[in-house]
Amino acid sequence: MNYLIVGLGNIGREYADTRHNIGFMVADEIANQAGTTWSLLKHAYYTEFKQRGHNVYVIKPTTFMNLSGKAVNYWMQQLKVPIENVLIIVDDLAIPFGSLRIKPKGSAAGHNGLKSIEMLCGGQKYPRLRFGIGDNYPKGRQVDYVLGPFDPDEQKDLPALIEHAVKMTNSFINIGIELTMTNLNTK
Repeated sequence: MNYLIVGLGNIGREYADTRHNIGFMVADEIANQAGTTWSLLKHAYYTEFKQRGHNVYVIKPTTFMNLSGKAVNYWMQQLKVPIENVLIIVDDLAIPFGSLRIKPKGSAAGHNGLKSIEMLCGGQKYPRLRFGIGDNYPKGRQVDYVLGPFDPDEQKDLPALIEHAVKMTNSFINIGIELTMTNLNTK
């Protein structure tokens, strides 16, 4: 069975360690643990590995966040991965920092990367791993917040949270989304 894991983010040094790039950070750790390296291919940084008989493809779109659907659609078609086997790893303002939740479908909730995926990949019925970044910003400063770095206190917790996101991703691949939700979602 084939799986496509998509870490959302923006390319470029200025975005490297921002909240909006947590999907890239998780994808990097997945690749690191699998012992693979990235190749720059059409619309994405790409890597692949085998896990318990599954082909796992991981991408970090190079289309910038707002056009993520272009890369996801291209690689789904190229690799012949059904939508239910595509996992989008995304930052989420609606849940507190430290919360990680995987679910089989849902709305874009104002997230432009998810809106693009909905438009180009056939709706809202695709799995996503929502990495909570909280909403601790002054009114009107949302863009600065998501494109800003994690606070020093948050940075201390990031390695363990990224590790948990990798564990959730591996669980999704190996035992499916329902058991992963039950066993690994955090508050």
